[in-house]
Amino acid sequence: MARSLAWYRYELGFEVVFADADSPPSYAGLERDGVQVHLQAHHEEGWSESRRVQYRFLVDDPDELLNHFRQHGDAFATRSVADTAWGTREFGIYDPDGNALFFYRDR
Repeated sequence: MARSLAWYRYELGFEVVFADADSPPSYAGLERDGVQVHLQAHHEEGWSESRRVQYRFLVDDPDELLNHFRQHGDAFATRSVADTAWGTREFGIYDPDGNALFFYRDR
């Protein structure tokens, strides 16, 4: 959880708005530009890569956002924005826990 919290804060610019009392927290909420992401640690048997999720964030300008991320961290250095066959302009990345994050707008 500590690694994920740091990644969301430093690579994406989210701020922690709450966290439980565990050290490191097992449940926390982060916010940026009015969007909240809640992270929860799971240590149960059977939690697998197949249970990861995909988040899609609607943004005004994916090109500008990618440039912003590149100025504040290294995670997006090799990413690029693309027009998709399904009518969006977007880029994506996996967070440290393997969840897919896509930032897009309709073309």
